[in-house]
Formats: sequence, structure tokens, C-alpha cells
Amino acid sequence: MARPGRTANPEGRMALAGHLREFKRRFYIAGIALIACAIVGFFLASPVLQVLSAPLIELRAQGLPVELNITNVTQAFDVQMRIGFMLGIIMSSPIWLWQLLAFIVPALRTIERRYVFGFVGAAVPLFVGGCLTGWYVLPRIIGLFVGFTPDGLTAFLGAQDYWDFSFKLVFAVGVAYVLPVIVVFLNLAGIVSGAAIIKGWRWAVLAATLFGAFVTPAGEVLSMFIIAVPMVVLYFAAAGVALLVDRRRRKRAAAEIGEDAT
Repeated sequence: MARPGRTANPEGRMALAGHLREFKRRFYIAGIALIACAIVGFFLASPVLQVLSAPLIELRAQGLPVELNITNVTQAFDVQMRIGFMLGIIMSSPIWLWQLLAFIVPALRTIERRYVFGFVGAAVPLFVGGCLTGWYVLPRIIGLFVGFTPDGLTAFLGAQDYWDFSFKLVFAVGVAYVLPVIVVFLNLAGIVSGAAIIKGWRWAVLAATLFGAFVTPAGEVLSMFIIAVPMVVLYFAAAGVALLVDRRRRKRAAAEIGEDAT
């Protein structure tokens, strides 16, 4: 009989049916958490939309005629559903992310587990930082676009289009900030070397600049640099980490060769 608190299967092996049951159980937990948080997010949608509308209030204070409107019968409900669903994903992320890790991690080796938890630990704050950067430049971008409204006319913005534009911009910048972490993860997996990452710095700078120009309107140079410069800095930081990893890897390999020689 196995001792209390210890498993009779020390290697942690599980049959396919067991894996499927485990996946199903964790999927249900994550799904229930998502639905519950989405319901809460549905009732928080109105204040969230008011917060998103803050740039429009500033524009009206500057004398620019702009209004946020519901353009059809079902749009108010549709916008509230969209916002509620996204809030549900965000609020339930600790639960569904943990369920995902709890399903994957037992099958990994110790070093692989460190990589996974290190990736998550670095990616989450970078994603939040990217979203905050996108949120910071959002009023400038909206102000520039609405500023093209001819004199005597009022810019009537559909609530759904306004939400989609705002969310896509903030989310895109958040994802862009996570890319350097993916580069480091590829280096840890032995797919790309630190030297190769450094060698591609020109392409990285070009890609960051083009991305900054893509998500910001033409002529908004300051907003473009606010987005592009941190991406370039993160890329070089990722390259530095990759070089350190390669250096330790070479030292470890040299030490193993020396031990074999003796």
C-alpha cells in the first residue's frame, strides 16, 4: 500500500482516457469561470464604455463636435455583450491560465517547468504594460482622426465601431510587447541563438517602427515612437538574455567535455 500523500504512480503516467477526463474536468472549470466572469462583466460594461469615452469628453471640451451613438436597435445590447465577454476573459484569466498550466506542467521536466512559469511570469506584466501604452496613446489617435471633421459638422461615432477600434489598438500593443519573451523562449528551446537574434536587430527595429506606424495614424510621430521604442528596447533585452543563456550553455558543455576527458 502506498503511503498517505504519495502516489502509486511515481512517473506520473496516465492512460489516454485519463488524460481526456482530466482535460474535460479542467475545461469545465475554466468554462464555468469564464461564463461567471462574463456575466459580471456584462453589468460592468456601461462604466467601462464610459471610461473608454473619456477621450471624446476631452475633445468636446476642446470644441470638437463629436458624439458616441447607438446606430441600430440591437447595438446597445451587442456592445454590452462584447465588452462583457472580453471582461470575462480578463477577469477569469488567472483561473483558466492555471487550469491550462496544471494540465500541461506535470508532463514536463523540471527545467521545462521553469521555462513555462518564467514565460508566464514575464509575459503577463509585459502584456499589461503594452495595454497601458496603447491606452495612453488612444486619446491622441482618436483626437487626430476626429480632428479631420470639417467645420460645421458633427462626428457621430457608432458605439460598436468605437469599442472595436479601441480594444484592437490596446490589445495589439499588449501582444506586441510579449513578442520578445517568445524570442527568449525560442532561444531556451534551442531553436534560435542569441547571436542570430542580435544579427537581426535591423529587421527588429524596422518591424517595430512599421508596427508603430500601422497602429497609429499617419503624422502622429510621437505616438508611433511611444509604441516602437519600448519594443526595440525589449528586443535588445531579449537578445541580451539569449546571449547569457548561450554563454552558460557553452560553459556547461565545456565542463561536461572536461569531465569526460578525465
